[in-house]
Amino acid sequence: METIIPIYNVLAVAALVLLLTVTGGVVYLTLADWRDRRRQERDQRSRRR
Repeated sequence: METIIPIYNVLAVAALVLLLTVTGGVVYLTLADWRDRRRQERDQRSRRR
């Protein structure tokens, strides 16, 4: 029974690391998309002038 607790701890830490990694990836992709859309809108406005 004593070996089960460390396994749960390892699984909990692994799940937390994966959660943080995925969340960081989503935030990065969201910011990159926002930046690209802003750049495209600025380029379109400068072409119209």
